[in-house]
Amino acid sequence: MLGSRLKRLAERLQGGAERIATDCGLPTQPSQMPLLTALYRQGPMTVGNAVQALGISQPAVTRILSRLVDMDLVATTRDDRDQRSKTISLSARGREVMEQAATMLWPRLQAAVDEVCDAPALLRLVEATERALAERPLEQRPFGGLAIRHFTDALGDDFYRINAEWIENMYRLEQTDIDILKAPKERILEPGGDILFVEDPKLGIIGTCALLKTGERQFEVTKMGVLDKARGKKAGEFLLRAIIARAQALGCDRLYLLSNTKSAAAVHLYEKLGFVHDAGIMTEFGNRYERCNVAMLYARSTGPCRTK
Repeated sequence: MLGSRLKRLAERLQGGAERIATDCGLPTQPSQMPLLTALYRQGPMTVGNAVQALGISQPAVTRILSRLVDMDLVATTRDDRDQRSKTISLSARGREVMEQAATMLWPRLQAAVDEVCDAPALLRLVEATERALAERPLEQRPFGGLAIRHFTDALGDDFYRINAEWIENMYRLEQTDIDILKAPKERILEPGGDILFVEDPKLGIIGTCALLKTGERQFEVTKMGVLDKARGKKAGEFLLRAIIARAQALGCDRLYLLSNTKSAAAVHLYEKLGFVHDAGIMTEFGNRYERCNVAMLYARSTGPCRTK
């Protein structure tokens, strides 16, 4: 959605700029102006220099250059010492066009853009986004490429193993735990809940969390665990955000969880994402587990899940 909106915005800006350029009597297209401007301000350069200056691919520069040569706005010469190297520069007509642009087009465009937005701030944000994507593409995000997976029969063992690990490391498996972990389809999925997993591209499945339906439009966040080897990847936060979104998609009106003060990091994460301590939840559900001494209710005002 963001990409589509940015594309529409670019099209509207370019369309407006093209109409203003036409009104100023210029023969150029908006896509040609960056190369012409670079040559006008920096002087002759090679195609490689132009690629670096504009931040676009060599094929794109070559296409623009070919059209500008046909329009007699740019001239090309070969280096006597290296015939493979091509130098490009403004022709006499090209310099006339750019002087006309500097006098008539640029001031008008600058004033028009200033009415619309803070262009320098917008460009800084765009540049920061470009740098971030160059460093790590979108498909390798968030947190190194974590992905959410739905429950399948093949992941049943992972659901048991991950939860048994963290529970036994800190507490002990209670009968309630065993009943759910051994029969997730019957206890969670068939009554209307769901189970999600978080997968790391290198480590595989590293965490899981479930939504247990406990009433009409009411769910408990339960059996959330992340493997020790995945600590520091923010997998727990990523997974919890996904489970909250899933609860909202299921039409949840009341979302709660049960925990223990010993799980301090988990409790802090719950608080960060919008859960608040609730005595009513403790009274109503706290006796499900011997280890439970924390009960929390999702209290963010946005989205379907809310307090009652």
